[in-house]
Amino acid sequence: MPSPVDVSQNGNVRHVEATPSLFEIEEDLARLLERPRQVNIERKRSFDERSFSEMSMTHSPPRQVYKNLENSSRVFDNMVGVYSPGRWSGINTPRSTFGFEPHPIIGEAWEALRRSIVNFRDQPVGTIAAIDNSAEELNYDQVFVRDFVPSALAFLMNGEPDIVKNFLLKTLRLQSREKKIDQFKLGDGVMPASFKVSHDPVRNYETITADFGESAIGRVAPVDSGFWWIILLRAYTKSTGDTSLAEMPECQRGIRLILELCLSEGFDTFPTLLCADGCSMIDRRMGVYGYPIEIQALFFMALRCALLLLKHDEENRECCDAIIKRLHALSYHMRSYFWLDIKQLNDIYRYKTEEYSHTAVNKFNVMPDSLPEWVFDFMPSRGGYFIGNVSPAHMDFRWFCLGNCIAILSSLATPEQASAIMDLLESRWQELVGEMPLKICYPAMEGHEWRIVTGCDPKNTSWSYHNGGSWPVLLWLLTAAAVKTGRPLIARRAIELAESRLLKDSWPEYYDGKLGRFIGKQARKFQTWSIAGYLVARMMLEDPSHLGMIALEEDKQMKPTMKRSASWTC
Repeated sequence: MPSPVDVSQNGNVRHVEATPSLFEIEEDLARLLERPRQVNIERKRSFDERSFSEMSMTHSPPRQVYKNLENSSRVFDNMVGVYSPGRWSGINTPRSTFGFEPHPIIGEAWEALRRSIVNFRDQPVGTIAAIDNSAEELNYDQVFVRDFVPSALAFLMNGEPDIVKNFLLKTLRLQSREKKIDQFKLGDGVMPASFKVSHDPVRNYETITADFGESAIGRVAPVDSGFWWIILLRAYTKSTGDTSLAEMPECQRGIRLILELCLSEGFDTFPTLLCADGCSMIDRRMGVYGYPIEIQALFFMALRCALLLLKHDEENRECCDAIIKRLHALSYHMRSYFWLDIKQLNDIYRYKTEEYSHTAVNKFNVMPDSLPEWVFDFMPSRGGYFIGNVSPAHMDFRWFCLGNCIAILSSLATPEQASAIMDLLESRWQELVGEMPLKICYPAMEGHEWRIVTGCDPKNTSWSYHNGGSWPVLLWLLTAAAVKTGRPLIARRAIELAESRLLKDSWPEYYDGKLGRFIGKQARKFQTWSIAGYLVARMMLEDPSHLGMIALEEDKQMKPTMKRSASWTC
């Protein structure tokens, strides 16, 4: 076997010691084990692993949030060495952990990513959505909070944290601005969907203009922006070991303001968040109003990250206690009522309706006749997933990729549920991955359903854009989920599919068709998060210790209490 080579950014080539590949190791393990083993993200017991109960301010004294942070991140027991914050990866990697050879398009991807960097007063503050000179800019020349996340992770993995720190601080300052749509004032904790840097050549002065939803399609505020900001702050802290940013009074206040929007008491009888259509990555009318899985999974992960980032002092006591209570309720609700496997599908199929009292089996009064025909063929005998939405008399059985992957990374999914999600992906590879990873949702709405639900949206026609389109950016989430569940071959297969087309297709925003065979009819080229998503996926597979910055271990003391109420037994 020839020695693997490391290609540095300046073009120098070095031969490095050959080591077994990640895939060879995984294949050996697969022969020894009946089931793939779960990744143990952190070998040492760290703050990240503590149970919600232990962190309750009522029962325990304040703790230092990041004690031994740099030594806490461990991946693949006996397979990977110590996590090193800021370790370079990809094209700059001095030595890949598994001798994973760089692909020729990695250099092109880094060049394209760097071209998208936006500077404000000579400091990098983010990356614009796309650099496609062949199409009208619209808002693709802005820095989107959700879009920047994979870019930020790529820079963190490559040992370049400054742009991430600048972005976090700049968006935090934008949060403090007054936010109004028409005559209505938004909550103080709302984070911007995006911002634009403008240069006045006459005055030689730069300004930043933020969009909190007042310019968005449908005029909907971004519910996910605040969650992504908290998750990214934790990733920055985990990667660099720098706790000073998160401990700044301004950051502590920013976290509290975001969570106050979500934890305030109201009329809700569920711990999930009630949302409008268009408040997240799916930013157009797609029938996800109510309690969409994407928002609930991000909410859960943001709560867990916030509990790690907030100082456990008197000022944060009330907020931390509220987080702990919500995490208990939210994890139970999601694992019980959003989860679907073959057994639960059969139970719903046999539901009785119009039940009353606390002994009701059909708690949401879902009509069995509303079950779509496709779900019976789609559900494999071994596998499962979190469905798209659960609300009174309504279950959205569509598969949504982002919500299910975040459920795995945040440990909202139990280890058994996480394995079942990956089983489903393998069983339904043709439908969910096809020729270009990865379906944002499945299946697409067609005909009368498409007309009613989307309002005849010409961009969300069947198997296009949000309506069953294939989005390369989701590759990094699939890879992270695959690594965390000990299934790297799934990620490798998807990455190889993407590598065969992304560069020659000029890094499209999305692909159309049931198999993702065609470049999206309105897709922008050189879409930044398509580029960054690929780089993150590649670097994470090359060096799985990077998983520690974006994944959380299961809270082990929660698991024994998680069982369905006796009233759910059919």
